[in-house]
Amino acid sequence: MRKIILPLIIVIAVLSYFSIFVVKEINQAIVLQFGDPKKIILKPGLNFKIPFIQNVVFLDKRILNLDTPPEEVIASDQKRLIVDAFARFKIVDPLKFYISVGNERVARSRLATIINSRIRNVLGQQELQTLLSQDRSKQMALIQEGVNNEAENFGIQIVDVRIKRADLPQANSEAIYRRMQTEREREAKEFRAKGAEMAVTITSTADKEVSVILANANKDSEIMKGEGDGQRNKIFAEAFGRDPEFFSFYRAMQAYEKALIGGDTSLILSPDSEFFKFFGTVKKD
Repeated sequence: MRKIILPLIIVIAVLSYFSIFVVKEINQAIVLQFGDPKKIILKPGLNFKIPFIQNVVFLDKRILNLDTPPEEVIASDQKRLIVDAFARFKIVDPLKFYISVGNERVARSRLATIINSRIRNVLGQQELQTLLSQDRSKQMALIQEGVNNEAENFGIQIVDVRIKRADLPQANSEAIYRRMQTEREREAKEFRAKGAEMAVTITSTADKEVSVILANANKDSEIMKGEGDGQRNKIFAEAFGRDPEFFSFYRAMQAYEKALIGGDTSLILSPDSEFFKFFGTVKKD
């Protein structure tokens, strides 16, 4: 009896092992019988299948990421742009997904082709300036909508499509850099020219103001000098009027000081000249 029970237990254990399977929370499953789908399991838990006749295919129920290869896009103004995009998707219809693409590897390849095609189609209708502006979000919404319409045939829902990078080709980048450098150099020359012009204007204005100030100062000086000379002459005139003889003597002394003191100047005058009247009587030989 024991010889029969032990093999029976082993057979039951083997059958149980191959007939019981667990669907995790992150998965959904399709039960196949000779490749033909028989059952779709969306909820997690313990499930059964016919051993050796049926097999189970597990599909991910989470949101998955897809990095597409960089794609060159030609904008409507014939400018080239290298676009590197990524997408997020999830499998919403496991049966349609299995029938149409079979597995996740094939699905990723098909989606990458669809996304790149849609990117070229949408972005190719816009100018380069639009693609680099904030309006790009509108274009991404159009791309996601178009990709979703095609992804529905695979039982896939596109959650999001984004552009990671949008770069100019190397040759274009160098040309733009050179153009920007030339533009900056031109602006620098304009600033220098304007600065030199302003410097000339400021200098000429300052020179003009200096000339005016000096002219006014000279004018005031001449006026003050004239007033001083007038005052001096007035004082002299008053002094001459009070004592003409002393005034005449004073002026003669000033003339002697200037004419006779210092220098090698020689004067030839007549002895009875008016110039020597305060020297007394000059005796003639």
